Amino acid sequence: MSDYVEIAVFLVFFVIFVAVGFLAKNFRKGNLNQLPEWALGGRRLGTFLVWFLVGADLYTAYTFIAVPSSMYAVGSIYFFAVPYVSLAFAIAMITMPKLWTLSKKNGYVTAGDFVSDRFNSNALAMIIALTGIVAELPYIALQIVGMRAILTGMLTPLGGNVNLASNIALVLAIIVLIAFTYTSGLRGTSLTAVMKDIIIFTTVIVVIVTVFVAYHSALHEAFTIKPVYADLPPKFYNAYWTLFIMSAAALYLYQHAINGSLSSMSAQKLRLSTALLPIYGIGLAFLALFGVIIYGVPAAYHMLNITYHNNGAMVVPTLIASVTPSWFTGFAFLGIFIGGLVPAAIMSMSQATLLTRNVIRYLGRELEEKRETFIAKLSMVFFQLLALAFVFIVPETYSISLQLIGGIIILQTLPAVFLGMYVKHLEKYAVVSGWLAGIVSGIYFEVYSNFVYFKYNIIKTTLMPSSMGFIFVGFTALLINLVVVAVVEVIVYALHRQPKTMPENI
Repeated sequence: MSDYVEIAVFLVFFVIFVAVGFLAKNFRKGNLNQLPEWALGGRRLGTFLVWFLVGADLYTAYTFIAVPSSMYAVGSIYFFAVPYVSLAFAIAMITMPKLWTLSKKNGYVTAGDFVSDRFNSNALAMIIALTGIVAELPYIALQIVGMRAILTGMLTPLGGNVNLASNIALVLAIIVLIAFTYTSGLRGTSLTAVMKDIIIFTTVIVVIVTVFVAYHSALHEAFTIKPVYADLPPKFYNAYWTLFIMSAAALYLYQHAINGSLSSMSAQKLRLSTALLPIYGIGLAFLALFGVIIYGVPAAYHMLNITYHNNGAMVVPTLIASVTPSWFTGFAFLGIFIGGLVPAAIMSMSQATLLTRNVIRYLGRELEEKRETFIAKLSMVFFQLLALAFVFIVPETYSISLQLIGGIIILQTLPAVFLGMYVKHLEKYAVVSGWLAGIVSGIYFEVYSNFVYFKYNIIKTTLMPSSMGFIFVGFTALLINLVVVAVVEVIVYALHRQPKTMPENI
């Protein structure tokens, strides 16, 4: 009976979530046939809505599925996620208000719009846009992994063909997501993000309090069982700092984070909402610890081993189900489930915007405003469905690799976007050369690490061996990118001796 109570609570709150998503189209009404209205909420979101919206980009399946799963399977190196978010918000405070001001002044909707203007090159803007589109795919797939983990956790006690039932439920949920995102655009995701984050914050507080009241020595027991998790092995020292610094540099290069930032009413409100974002880091720290704490909660640890065969993606669902009553489990599961849905919607919208604004338009297809938005909406549907394929590339326990692979790719746009805003003399030829070198080297090192060095038959890691221990592939690829940019910049300057400067509007 308790299992049905859990499902009933989940469904009731899911219906409320869907209703909010559809009704949001009437929030601060605008013409949703205009791309800035559909993709950026008309740039009319206030401080707290932007805080919830950008927070939705942080509190995703990455936070409550991938990080705890990797902590459970590998250990303390994946606690890098905590300093990563702190540094990411510092980078956002420097870069996003400036990009917002430029976007408002010049009508930019995407990072590609800025790049096109900054370097007077539609071709470079297309390269950056396509890179952003590809980088978002594994990140969306990670959200789907998290959603499937929740459905598995709910449906397993009922017996039957759980995989089939979970997949059917997942497809239906994605169809609903597509429907209200198509209808309401960023307004729908921003209002549902409020509901999602309230549920998640409540869940984290309740689970932490419950665990330490019922199991006073849970953390001590966990580190007794896994003493290696209490420290970081020396071979991972360089992996740790390269992971958190590069992940921080990557976050606000993703178009979904840029979309959230550009939706703000003003640069001042954006600064304030960004200043409040470190609050999310507190919850992230506790969620990361779930991957260790589960070793100190016998019922949860037993269930994870016996029922789910050590599937790390089930760490958080199993812990919640073991320490909270059925009705609250259903409530918490809904929060985690829509914690995958909402970011997936924002990410697919950002891909669609990049495709429409910076690929189709720059291929010489001038579109009227209404048709441009229609194509963006159809593209959003396509990208949502395409991301499903990525779910089967990486084992669920190592699903954090999906986000990190996206990071390796998107980092190669850093010279064009971040340096493009601040470096006065920067040639497009140097940026393109660096991008190509970074992408090629990133792919090479990722393939070498997984299939040659570790001899995996599937992608499990984004760390590469070096004489200084393991290092995040994205760090090496970006370093090569920047070196090539610098070398080509010197060559161009030597040949022309009249380097192009920033356009006046930048």
